[in-house]
Amino acid sequence: MKRARLIYNPTSGREAVRRQLPDILDILEGAGYETSCHATTGEGDATREAALAVERDFDLIVVAGGDGTIYEVINGIAEKKNRPELGIIPCGTTNDLARALGLPKSITKACQIIAAGRTRPIDVGKINNRYFINIAGGGTLTELTYEVPSKLKTIIGHMAYYIKGIEKLPSISPTHIRIETRDGVIVDEEIMLFLISNSNSVGGFEKLAPHANLGDGKLDCLVLKKTNLAELLRIVSMALKGDHIKDPHVIYFQTDYIKATAKDNHQVLINLDGELGGQLPCECYALGRHLNIFVP
Repeated sequence: MKRARLIYNPTSGREAVRRQLPDILDILEGAGYETSCHATTGEGDATREAALAVERDFDLIVVAGGDGTIYEVINGIAEKKNRPELGIIPCGTTNDLARALGLPKSITKACQIIAAGRTRPIDVGKINNRYFINIAGGGTLTELTYEVPSKLKTIIGHMAYYIKGIEKLPSISPTHIRIETRDGVIVDEEIMLFLISNSNSVGGFEKLAPHANLGDGKLDCLVLKKTNLAELLRIVSMALKGDHIKDPHVIYFQTDYIKATAKDNHQVLINLDGELGGQLPCECYALGRHLNIFVP
């Protein structure tokens, strides 16, 4: 019998996973997996537990939680030689990766997809010594994702990000950043933010990186040049339809390698899948078809 390790965030989805734990275990064991589980207890715990699951030769890791929990699990397995298959039960605030993969919000249906056994190889991004599955970015606009209190996200969900965004808008300022690819310098000026995306869904915007493909070996990069508040709001509204990439304030390109530095060693924090992931300078690589994930 194959062995599965369920790593779940007990606070995600208004604690829905905890309540449905018996049903999850029944479905997985019915699919032939001897399943054990671990409830995360704090920052970094899912990473340690995922690495331990690899060491113990589990065939499958199922992660139940939001993009932050998935990010931690990815960092526990991405550099391992023998990486287990990955199942996802999306229970977070935004669930960007689940949106990109077409996974349902229903816990039961997500488990049934894992039980059905169909997998898809997907890319992983590596930035300095960390890994991300969905998005990396820098600039003032990206910082709001890890400034939203977890309790607020639990209570009001995705709306918490919009509240924090509105609060920060008046104080947003540009930063001088240089961005290079294998083809040369792409950007060397003041910008509002840069995003390096592995999937099309970013922060709930399903067309922010409209040409992104999780299995093409490329990262989709978006740079928002220096803008005023009125221009910023206009571009955000365009992003709902994916039309923002046509705007002259936006640079959009695909690559498998990026180097980003800040002028005069200015501190620019890096956001990785909604979590704080260090600061510039950074080098980023696309690791093609690096993980197998269960999909519909």
